[in-house]
Amino acid sequence: MAAATAVLDHPFGALADSSVGEASMLPGQRNTLRSVPASGQAGDEGPDDPLRLGRKMRLRLLAAVQALLADPSIAGLKDAAKLAAVVLYAKSRAPKGEKNDNQTSIWGAELGRWLGMKESTVHHKVLPALRGTDALHTQVVRNAEGHPTGLNCLVMPLWNARKSGGAAHPLALDKAELATLLRLIEALFGHGWTPEGKEPTPPGLLAGRTGKGAATDRLGLLLMVLNTRASGWLQLCGGSVRKKEGRGAATLARLLGCSPSGARKVLARLTEAGVVARQRKATVTRMNGRGKVMLLPVARAYGRTLASVEGVQGPDSVFSARPDGACGDHAAGALAGALDTTGICGADGTKDAADQERPDGAELHAVHACVVTPVVPLQLSCGFSGEGRGAEGRRPKRGCVREDQAADGEIAVAESASPVAKVGPLRGEKPKEFPVDERGGQRAAGAVAGGRSKVAGWDNALQQRRVGLPADLGLRVALGPVSGLWERLSGWQQDQVEAAAKAEVKRLAGLLEQPEAAARLLADRLSDRLEESGGEALVDRPYPWLIRRGLVQRQACSDRRCDDGIRLDTGGECENCNNVLHIRRARRAKIAARVDREQPGLTAGERHRVLEEQLREHTVLEAERTRRRHARAVVQVEGRRAAAARRREREEEAERARRSAPCSECGLPDAAGLCPPCSYARRTDLLVQEAVDLAVAARADLNDAEQVAQLTARCEADTRTLIADVCRRRSGDEAWAAYAAQEVAERVRDERRAAAVRRLMASEDAVAEADAAYEAALRQRPRHHRAAQAAADDACRRTAGYLLRSRLGQLTVLRARAAADRSHRGVA
Repeated sequence: MAAATAVLDHPFGALADSSVGEASMLPGQRNTLRSVPASGQAGDEGPDDPLRLGRKMRLRLLAAVQALLADPSIAGLKDAAKLAAVVLYAKSRAPKGEKNDNQTSIWGAELGRWLGMKESTVHHKVLPALRGTDALHTQVVRNAEGHPTGLNCLVMPLWNARKSGGAAHPLALDKAELATLLRLIEALFGHGWTPEGKEPTPPGLLAGRTGKGAATDRLGLLLMVLNTRASGWLQLCGGSVRKKEGRGAATLARLLGCSPSGARKVLARLTEAGVVARQRKATVTRMNGRGKVMLLPVARAYGRTLASVEGVQGPDSVFSARPDGACGDHAAGALAGALDTTGICGADGTKDAADQERPDGAELHAVHACVVTPVVPLQLSCGFSGEGRGAEGRRPKRGCVREDQAADGEIAVAESASPVAKVGPLRGEKPKEFPVDERGGQRAAGAVAGGRSKVAGWDNALQQRRVGLPADLGLRVALGPVSGLWERLSGWQQDQVEAAAKAEVKRLAGLLEQPEAAARLLADRLSDRLEESGGEALVDRPYPWLIRRGLVQRQACSDRRCDDGIRLDTGGECENCNNVLHIRRARRAKIAARVDREQPGLTAGERHRVLEEQLREHTVLEAERTRRRHARAVVQVEGRRAAAARRREREEEAERARRSAPCSECGLPDAAGLCPPCSYARRTDLLVQEAVDLAVAARADLNDAEQVAQLTARCEADTRTLIADVCRRRSGDEAWAAYAAQEVAERVRDERRAAAVRRLMASEDAVAEADAAYEAALRQRPRHHRAAQAAADDACRRTAGYLLRSRLGQLTVLRARAAADRSHRGVA
């Protein structure tokens, strides 16, 4: 009721219905709010750069955009409709007590340029979707000639926030805040303007990004900018994420409300556009570390250093950057030329080693240090690690004990290899995990050609066991309390637990009135089970515990909704369990009273012993009665099944007998009582009778029985003669002739019906009814003669049909009376 009242109260009035048509505004009409400068709240650093937002202003705009996208009328729409709502919201006029408060004027072409799509797409997909969910109300603006010149738009979440939420609502931005949001949007993906007499507005960063996915890219960039601090680094989400997509894609997926794989594609497109750069944190082993995402426009706006990230922002940077010390085909151009090898850049010249990527044609192999002081003479016969490293052919205790010694015995520290000397894949240790790139999930380091099979085995082992919980949000919520046990499971056990949890969530959803609460209910059950066991540390065997105890419902009574005496649907105590407990207590009290009555002189110990014996006997008797009752129920069920089987057998026998019965007309065997030719002939007789009745009812005087009988006989003979003549001209066997006679009779019946209706439409009753309908229609809508004539024809046709049905009923009654008279005279 409140929503309906708000709709009736807003400035559009009755024209604010979602069915109002669209219009394309003339060029040059544009919201003047865009050029309003931001106040001091827009940023602590000054309002000159739209991307320099103060912390308070950034959080204020972020809360407003998130509240708008989370509104029920917008949350389920596509990204294009969501971005259109954000743009129209930013262009809305601040409240000034005027009629056009909270509105914005726009036209289809301009909104399409904001979204990066065509005007036709806006009119056919974006605006109808917003109107359908009551997220947007529009009103066409027309000039004096009646031509559409614009479209007034009202974002209903903003309207409702102004009316009910007040100034404290996140959507209730003031004039300066709306202007700041609009300037930020213009700087990100505005299409640029050149107004007369004013300073031109340059296009935004993604102004050239149009077509499929453009709205998603623009909305994602806006949300990431609002979630980015002054440092330029995107604030990444916490928790466990899939390594294939990475934490940056997971963060963008949560912002856009899409899948991590889709967010990874958006992040790749933004990286290709040059507005996002991705980098990994440096590690001691020079392998890939934790991924980071930088918003380059924000970093430039605050004057941050970009040299460390701009080198890896290309769209093809799927693999990590080449280490500084790499040599061979991964070395820098100068070093490669010195070694007579082809460098990464080829003929294009030398680049910085830290910014170069693995070429598309290079094979994955281990990263080796470039310059290391030789530890043994090069003239050794073979090259095994134990030869020549100690006196008398002994192997050293550690491979790194003497590697930092030169050939002449003096200590010489190899600076380029010092970070690797402590730990790393070059020391011979087996790596626990390979670095995974954030975009494609490809391995950034592999094995040499002789060890590829071993690395493949490690890769398969890593893929079999998943460290994080399943990707499904419901399962992540349900299995959240046992995340520690999940990490201790093998790959096969994780699959089994995931399938069991999914089945239990589905079963619980069928028991609850709100199926979405099933995952939370299962999580509460697992928490209670863990508390009973004393915590995850006391669970020695996690897989049996999860399958047989954690995920299993324990019914304390016969109610399917009972779990340890708690109702699953209400969360309160199970009433059935209370009834069972009450019955048991009443039974114990009754037996105790009987013991006191029959044996009053017993001591406390003897009374307790006698009471327990009688309770045990009563329990045995109850169990015996229950067993007998179940046995009787089994017998009854078997009897019902046997009766149903016998009934099916009788029905099947009757069906077989019916199919094997001969034709009742010609005696053809196995004709199911009537062969096709006889069936066609019987149908033809019925159609002929209907055609004769239609002709007689329309022409004969139903008060004269003799005339009706003569006309019926003559009409029937003529009809059968006509059908026989038509069938004679068609060649075919007997069955075909019977089928053709049925078709001809049906056509004759339809033509007779149409002729009878036309004949009765000219009757006095039908004409009078048509005249009355014509006059009534003219009284209701004067000067609408065509509509009145249509109403008169309809009334005349209905009257003719009613008269035909009435005359057919009179004809049936007349023939029934004539048959009764003939039978009476015959009996007399």
